[in-house]
Amino acid sequence: MNLLEELDEIVLKNVRIDVEELVIELETPSQRIIRKLPLPKQEFFLPIYEYSGKIAEVTIGGGSRKKVIKIGGQASLYWFEKGIENRAVITYDVFDCPQPQFPKALKQAWSEVWDSPEEWAKKAVERGADLVTIHLVSTDPKIMDTSPREAARTVEEILQAIDVPLVVGGCGNPEKDPKTLAKVAEIAEGERCVLASANLDLDYKKIVEAAKKYDHNVVSWVSLDINDQKHLNRLLLKEGLPKERIIQDPTTAALGYGIEYTFTIIERIKQNALKGDEELQMPISCGVTNAWGARESWRNVEEWGPREYRGPLWEAITGITVLLAGADMLMMLHPLATKKVKEIIQAIGRELEGANVEYEKWLEV
Repeated sequence: MNLLEELDEIVLKNVRIDVEELVIELETPSQRIIRKLPLPKQEFFLPIYEYSGKIAEVTIGGGSRKKVIKIGGQASLYWFEKGIENRAVITYDVFDCPQPQFPKALKQAWSEVWDSPEEWAKKAVERGADLVTIHLVSTDPKIMDTSPREAARTVEEILQAIDVPLVVGGCGNPEKDPKTLAKVAEIAEGERCVLASANLDLDYKKIVEAAKKYDHNVVSWVSLDINDQKHLNRLLLKEGLPKERIIQDPTTAALGYGIEYTFTIIERIKQNALKGDEELQMPISCGVTNAWGARESWRNVEEWGPREYRGPLWEAITGITVLLAGADMLMMLHPLATKKVKEIIQAIGRELEGANVEYEKWLEV
């Protein structure tokens, strides 16, 4: 026993023990031996890395806009390495015609203004929108087949109604969208809007040409494929649109419907961009509103809890997830969801402004 007490460890070699349970206790006649070993003090060092690449900084807004937004510009993967150049921003979705298919929670939030896209946009700004996205869904031939000129007039009226930067989306029709966005680019010359979107299924050259001529940015949109994202970005760059005028959108899958895949793609885009892949060095936009496509966000199932809270929570969690993945611009819809995500963005920002963070505290979580 005295010999064992002086040892820190015992190593058994060439020993085989066949038992169901083995208990070894070393005790003195009066008490069990407890040997406390002093732990060496370790100094914590932040894992700082040097990156060869940098995310381009895109400026949104100009002309008559009182507010100019900048996104991107990161030179590191984590804010504690080189800081965050620009915080993430939120743009509210607005539609140029009523959306009767909206879930009840969204109808309650917007039905009083959805007959007027200008009033809808003004209400969005009142509720804290950094930007506003107007979706010209009425241009769809299967809905109202609004002409590009009429759609551009709507955009002009919204620009007069609000003073924040504007993102302009089409209806998703590959024949109509290039014509509509080209006309919008002309009517909004000098306002540095975002034309959403150029994709591989339509005449992206026409959209790029209009963006270059009238000084706008372009969203490069693909459907959950990083290789397609690289390919489309390459094509837009080849057409002479610089990185500082491109925002990429790899598509946002809703919570419970593939959001982990979206997270992985955003993560890979950011990592490869910072490693030096110039075809991916653009800020990222995410359509968080897609969360409302999940039936759990809107179906009236009593066991799932009240829809008026469940829907906004579904959108908020989707937004927080892509924010943590590295999104720079979040397209959102419900005021409550937007409020919660914005609070998190602001909280992160306060930490960036010089708070003394004790990184060892994560051990106590």
